[in-house]
Amino acid sequence: MAYSTDRITTSADCDLLLALASKTKADLSYKQLSEERQRTTYDQTSVEIDADLLAVIAEITASQTVIDTLADGPSKQDSIKKKTKLEYQKFLLNGRKENYGSVALLQKEMDVAMLGVEVAEIDVFIAALTARKASI
Repeated sequence: MAYSTDRITTSADCDLLLALASKTKADLSYKQLSEERQRTTYDQTSVEIDADLLAVIAEITASQTVIDTLADGPSKQDSIKKKTKLEYQKFLLNGRKENYGSVALLQKEMDVAMLGVEVAEIDVFIAALTARKASI
């Protein structure tokens, strides 16, 4: 974007704008670093969640097969309790998947990319102000 730096007439105004832009850039750079670290965590966590979810689903299927073959009694009741616990674990993993899974990872990657664009634009703004200050 072309900035209207020709409207700035004093070096002091340039210094003020450069200070504000530098602070904004520092804040965005910090946020970008934080988001990048979260992206890395999401990347690792999403793989773990997917693997855990597949394992729990397989255990639920196996438990149901066992339950179907058992006669009524304490063993069948224990197997039903185990399956219920596995279904609850699946429920929790699905919740974690929403917050830290592949979809959340992609959203975090988009956030990191958008911050990168903002930082790059601030660099353009700073360069324009620096050139204007030099010409005053």
